[in-house]
Amino acid sequence: MLRSLGQRPVIGSDEDPRVVELRTAVSRLRRELAALPAEFPDRAIAEDELATLAAMAAGGAPEIPRLRSSLLLVAGAIGSVSALARGLRGVREAVDLFGEPPRA
Repeated sequence: MLRSLGQRPVIGSDEDPRVVELRTAVSRLRRELAALPAEFPDRAIAEDELATLAAMAAGGAPEIPRLRSSLLLVAGAIGSVSALARGLRGVREAVDLFGEPPRA
């Protein structure tokens, strides 16, 4: 079984490790965002899209185009908040584990 950096196998689980990684990264960024005392104009957008990503990860089989769309919205909403850069990078790396969306 191939694993990317940061993924740990779940003993006795058939769960896709990419989904586990996505769920972990989204949860981490949501906690970081909640702990950030500063308000910024697009905070609600970031929170909504992170909730969407969390729901997709909980569902187990996220749609790659929708993952990427949500990632872009989150990045646009919090991209200038340097305190969240590491968490955002983690979410991007987790989304990248799903590969590229098919080209039209």
